[in-house]
Amino acid sequence: MSVPTDTRSKPLHALREELGPELSPRLESRWLAALADDPRRGARELARQLARRREARHREARRLARLFARRRALFATGARHVAGVDEVGVGPLAGPVVAAAVVLPQRVALPGLDDSKRLRREERERLAAAIHEQALAVSVAELDPAEVDRRNILQASLEAMRRAVAALRPAPDHVLVDAHRIPDLDRPQTPLVHGDARDGSIAAASIVAKVHRDARMRELDRLHPGYGFARHKGYPTPDHLRALEQRGPCAIHRRSFAPVSARLAER
Repeated sequence: MSVPTDTRSKPLHALREELGPELSPRLESRWLAALADDPRRGARELARQLARRREARHREARRLARLFARRRALFATGARHVAGVDEVGVGPLAGPVVAAAVVLPQRVALPGLDDSKRLRREERERLAAAIHEQALAVSVAELDPAEVDRRNILQASLEAMRRAVAALRPAPDHVLVDAHRIPDLDRPQTPLVHGDARDGSIAAASIVAKVHRDARMRELDRLHPGYGFARHKGYPTPDHLRALEQRGPCAIHRRSFAPVSARLAER
């Protein structure tokens, strides 16, 4: 696309079409320079919109740079493959606990990357697809409800994270973990409280784990209809508790969790 040196001869509607969201940063700067000499009110508003869009992109770039600051520090000490690890599904009464481990390349393009809990479903799924496409390695591990009951939920979540890391190829030099230290892990690790909001690699793992588990709960909803698993993903929402009261537990409920064990005791 060529950028005119003088925009005054172009109708405003034509300018709006050319200044769409797909405009590259290089052309954006050239258009701003061209619009600076256009006295029309509409052209000045277009220039303001373009400037705001550029500033928003710069803010996002700075935010993403902060998210990957720890990883850059590890690269500076000689690490080549840094994994982020997170789990989802600690609180539900039903379904598996799921952990994901992700090794991203040094250069990534993941605009909007954030803690999965802060994102809408559409944003999570878009980012999960981009993470799978760009990552050097992605691994997902599930522990089913029976294993959650045998181990307890904390130990099950730690084991899920350990399995996810162990399955990564290439194996990571260092592991960044959300909140916990993973036992029996044969490589350096750094636990970060609220890591899914503070670190880009952990945020990527949280998104992959969440998207995977949500899809799994939609599958389980078809196998165990009537509980609403596709809606609440097994969490103890009022409609889930009502269904549990009316129907009793099904095969994917966690027997060791109080609302389920209480219902079983009533039988």
